[in-house]
Amino acid sequence: MSSISVPAQFPARVVPTTKRSAAKLTLWPLVAATFFMVSGGTYGTEEIIHGAGYGRGILILLFLPVLWSLPTAFMIGELSSALPAEGGYYAWVRRGMGNFWGFQEAWLSLAASVFDMAIYPTLFVFYLKQMSPWFGAGNHGIYAGLFVVVTCAALNLGGIRVVGLTSLWLFFLLSAPFALVVVLAPFKTGTLADPHAAPVATGLGLLGGLLVAMWNYMGWDNASTIAQEVERPQRTYPRAMIAAVILVALTYVLPVAAVYWTGAPSSLFAEDGSWATVAGALGGKIAGFEWLRFLIVLGGMMCAFGMFNALVMSYSRLPLAMAQDGMLPKVLAKTSKRLHTPWLAIVVCASCWALCLGLGFKRLVTLDIMLYGASLMLEFVTLVVLRIKEPGLKRGFRVPGGLTGAVLTGVFPLLLLLLAVVESNHETVLGMNGLLFGTLIMFAGFVVYFVSGKLKILRAKPVAAGELEELETA
Repeated sequence: MSSISVPAQFPARVVPTTKRSAAKLTLWPLVAATFFMVSGGTYGTEEIIHGAGYGRGILILLFLPVLWSLPTAFMIGELSSALPAEGGYYAWVRRGMGNFWGFQEAWLSLAASVFDMAIYPTLFVFYLKQMSPWFGAGNHGIYAGLFVVVTCAALNLGGIRVVGLTSLWLFFLLSAPFALVVVLAPFKTGTLADPHAAPVATGLGLLGGLLVAMWNYMGWDNASTIAQEVERPQRTYPRAMIAAVILVALTYVLPVAAVYWTGAPSSLFAEDGSWATVAGALGGKIAGFEWLRFLIVLGGMMCAFGMFNALVMSYSRLPLAMAQDGMLPKVLAKTSKRLHTPWLAIVVCASCWALCLGLGFKRLVTLDIMLYGASLMLEFVTLVVLRIKEPGLKRGFRVPGGLTGAVLTGVFPLLLLLLAVVESNHETVLGMNGLLFGTLIMFAGFVVYFVSGKLKILRAKPVAAGELEELETA
């Protein structure tokens, strides 16, 4: 690395006085935003129960936080406390491994977002149709999905604190129905049992359940992209990551264990949205109205909305940081004067995701994991590289065990990701082998980088050792 001082074209790396005075995200709004970037609640666990059964499903949901989430949270805790920079994981990889790998980190994340972000408005409409079938007719569902995109973009234009507080309130609102499920379940022991229910021998199976659980537990690094807009990031991030891991695990395990206690067969969870059916049976009817089912359906809409809202905040900071570094056109670095939100990046990203609403994307779990996993491995490698290259870098939190501990932290996530790679070889995407499709997307990032360099679109200079200056604690 060069020892030259910070050049003038990297203004984002030194926080100006006006930005310091802007409202920042505190601990619990950050925890809530991370919760939505990763999980969004108990929704999505249906396929795990159906594929693996209650016993193995609960074990998967208990062990994955230890083998998958905690190592990732430790890695993010160290890197975000050492380098609380706009762009988060992209900035870490660029700092540790240079422009090329920094670009690939951002490419993989934004490519995965194309598949991922189309899911949440679709889920919103899925639950909305259960409340009003009118939204299933014609293009009404697409208009409802567009409403989600536009509203979340508007909230993000209102500033990071608006998004954080919205996430916090949505967390309480969507968690309340599942808290009622946990409370009511002991009083319904045996009432949902069905001795004639068919055993769960089909569905996704154990490996499929594991992969879906990995999908439900991924996205921890998304919160890192907003580091310069978080209050005291060196201290806040490690605490927020650990709190979010515990919170997400509890929201998955407690409702599943509670329904298991009632004796309900796992075949009840044969499809997405089955939690509404189970809640209807648990809550019963009041004046012919299945009140708890209604609350679960409403919570499903809030889950999809909250996840899309939080991820708009995360993903929109990637084009901002890349533009500031000369990796993308400078125009994408435009921010509002009062709130310092990257308004153009938000509008561009939201427009791209809106164009995907009518494509009917399915939840391509293995492809999502494959692209996300490749970017995550770059982050684990960066953790080790920075330990070697910059041992004196001030870290508010360290992965325990020295250099060996930093290396071992990535072992279990790597093994789990290899499972996803093997499984992707058995799937088809757009008529193409899933593993081949994912590999082509990865190598497309290499091509885009080199072509952009030849055409002088990329104007980034080599990363200077002191480029990402440490931010003062607020």
